[in-house]
Amino acid sequence: MTTLTFYTFTKNRFWAFTQMQLAYLLLSGIKDLRFCKMLGTGAGNGFSLWPDFSTYALLTVWNSQKEAEAFLNNHPLSQQFDSKASSKTTYFLKTIKSHGKWDGANPFITSDPKEKFEGKIGIITRATLNTSRLIEFWKSVPKASRAIANASGVSWFKGIGEWPFIQQATFSIWDNEDAVQEFAYRSRPHASIVAKTRKRNWYKEDLFARFHIVGIQKKQLI
Repeated sequence: MTTLTFYTFTKNRFWAFTQMQLAYLLLSGIKDLRFCKMLGTGAGNGFSLWPDFSTYALLTVWNSQKEAEAFLNNHPLSQQFDSKASSKTTYFLKTIKSHGKWDGANPFITSDPKEKFEGKIGIITRATLNTSRLIEFWKSVPKASRAIANASGVSWFKGIGEWPFIQQATFSIWDNEDAVQEFAYRSRPHASIVAKTRKRNWYKEDLFARFHIVGIQKKQLI
C-alpha cells in the first residue's frame, strides 16, 4: 500500500520547511516502512520553478493498508503534522504498474496483472535531471504542463519534488484507465515531449507508476 498525503499550511510554514530534512529522523525508525519521501510542491499544478511554501507532501510505502493507517492515526510524526497543518488529504494507492527507478530501485510493488481495476487512477512520474540538460528541460515545462492541463479525463495534478530544479515529479488524478491510455498513447503533445525526453537524454533516472486510488481521506485540521 502506498500513501501520498498533501498537507497545507496557513501558518507554521517555516516548521513545515524544516521537516524536509528533520522528518527523516522519525521516519527512519519505523520497521514496517518500506520507502518514504518528504516532498515539496510547485506553485500551480505542474512542474514549476517556483515552490509552493504552503503545501508539502509525504509519500510512504507499506506492506498493508493497516500499517499505513496505523502510522497516519498514531505515529508521533503524523500527529505533529496534524497539529501544525491547516488541512490534509491522503490518497491510498495500490500499484497497477511501475517501471523505472527512484534512488536506484523501484519502491512500488506491482499488483497481479490479471487484477481488474475500475475507478480513479493516480499517476506518479518522477525524474532526476541531468545537470547539463536543466535549461533545456525547464524551457519545455510550459508545453508539458499545458498538455496535461488540456487532457481529457484529468481532474487534478500537482508538481512534487525532493530538490528544486533537479529532482522533479508530478502526481495526477484521472477519471479512469481509458483516460490515461488516451493521453499516454494518442496525445500528440505528450508523444512529442516523450520523444524529446529520450532523444535529448534529459533524465539521469526516471520512474513512472500507475495506481488504483482505493481511498481518499480529507481532514480540515484548523
